Amino acid sequence: MFLTKKITIQTACCFCMLFFSITIFAQQPADFVNPFIGTSNYGATFPGPIAPRGMASISPFNVAGSQNALEKDSQWLSNPYVNENTFLTGFSQVNISGVGCPDLGVILVMPTTGMVETDHLKYGSTYSNEIAKAAYYSVQLDKYNVKGEFTASKRVGVSKFTFPKGQSNVLLNLGLGLTNEEGAMVKIVSSTEIEGMRSVGSFCYNSPEDTYPVYFVAKFSKPANKFGVWKKTSKYKGLEAQWMTYNGKTRMMDNTIKTVVGDSIGTYFSYQFDKEESVEVKIGISYVSIENARENLEKETGNKSFDAVYKETYKEWNEELSKILVEGGSKDDKTIFYTALYHTLIHPNTLNDVNGEYPEIKRKKIGKTLGTRYTVFSLWDTYRNVHPLTSLVIP
Repeated sequence: MFLTKKITIQTACCFCMLFFSITIFAQQPADFVNPFIGTSNYGATFPGPIAPRGMASISPFNVAGSQNALEKDSQWLSNPYVNENTFLTGFSQVNISGVGCPDLGVILVMPTTGMVETDHLKYGSTYSNEIAKAAYYSVQLDKYNVKGEFTASKRVGVSKFTFPKGQSNVLLNLGLGLTNEEGAMVKIVSSTEIEGMRSVGSFCYNSPEDTYPVYFVAKFSKPANKFGVWKKTSKYKGLEAQWMTYNGKTRMMDNTIKTVVGDSIGTYFSYQFDKEESVEVKIGISYVSIENARENLEKETGNKSFDAVYKETYKEWNEELSKILVEGGSKDDKTIFYTALYHTLIHPNTLNDVNGEYPEIKRKKIGKTLGTRYTVFSLWDTYRNVHPLTSLVIP
């Protein structure tokens, strides 16, 4: 059992009392979290779901394409989402919050309808009706009339797409990412499962030798009617190019289960619905292996529904945030306080898998822990307040 700290907020927004207590709230602390806070003015947070100190996270990805005011390749941008942007090209499955340099922001999932399109600048869409709260995010994709809902456990991102009647697709783009780091591998295991890897790293575009793999396994709630892999090839010149019918083009490999390696690669799962239908996609993450990613997915989410995962993660957030209870003040005061506390609990992130394995520094070997091994535990500009707070509340 944890001790709960209670803070009283007076009208001047001063914290005037600090003592141990347990207080009953009409509204739970997690209900005051507004994940949109920090997504403007280079705050570099993201509004999508993550569990406290989670490995997996989902963020709407709206920083690609000239349609957006802030674009990832035209300036220094360290976040996968900017509140003022309007053009969305998917939902990344691993992300970092509040940092000044780009990293992660990869493994993008995107629902579409109609014929399969692999160019993100063509299949991207404007969006509306965003809702964000602790452990949940939803949005409507205008171009496709598709609703996307998202939640996450510690090591698994869970997406739910509600499609209209007709052909519907779920794209998994491993070429697009927040940084320019390249290299990926993907294999369609069956009509309900995909496995693969995406290379990331070079934080602040430095130390190129520090790249590392993110392994994943994706499982779909419904078998696809058709599936395939795409790979965009480089543009070659000279005699060699004359024999390449696919030179500089995107190669579509339909209904294949072979492993495909490259930079601009991805997969599609297509469905033919005769009425409105929902498809859930669970993506397990690991920094050790595909096998561990699959085990993480099964152990944490197994046969659980989207709603069951959401309720468990919401409960976990509420327990963490309830370690500090506040009284008095306005609803806005509580929103500011609990959203700030929420952001401090995103990092450091869990690094080890459910079996305890994790990559040691520089990936010299795979270590194993009986507890929890963390990463993204920087002291840069956080020693002034975050670490003293952590030492007091979650030592």
